[in-house]
Amino acid sequence: MALGPVGQIGITVTDIDRSVAYYRDVLGVPFLFQVPSQPMAFFQAGESRLYLGEAESEEFRTIVMLYFWVDDIDAEHARLTGAGVTFRDAPHVVHRDGGTALWMSFFDDPDGHHLALMQERPIG
Repeated sequence: MALGPVGQIGITVTDIDRSVAYYRDVLGVPFLFQVPSQPMAFFQAGESRLYLGEAESEEFRTIVMLYFWVDDIDAEHARLTGAGVTFRDAPHVVHRDGGTALWMSFFDDPDGHHLALMQERPIG
């Protein structure tokens, strides 16, 4: 038996309402629901679910790095910059493989988790 695809990614946050607003309203990740009376919320990130929650204890605190596929990294970089996101760098090539180049640009969420935009473009 082998593991299947990643079903859910958990990220600990310090302020659930601030994080929901950031991921939903600034980044545009499709919001699923927030659990009433509990500091947890869920988003749909492609085939995987993104779980944001306040850690019950330090042993459950996460440090993550998420990479989001985009269709046009330059346009998305400009949109997010206009929405107040501060990027660590401009979109740039990180890898070339055959006829494609992988482009990325990095930024942080309100809790300091590292996030990135990524796009594959044909070389030519």
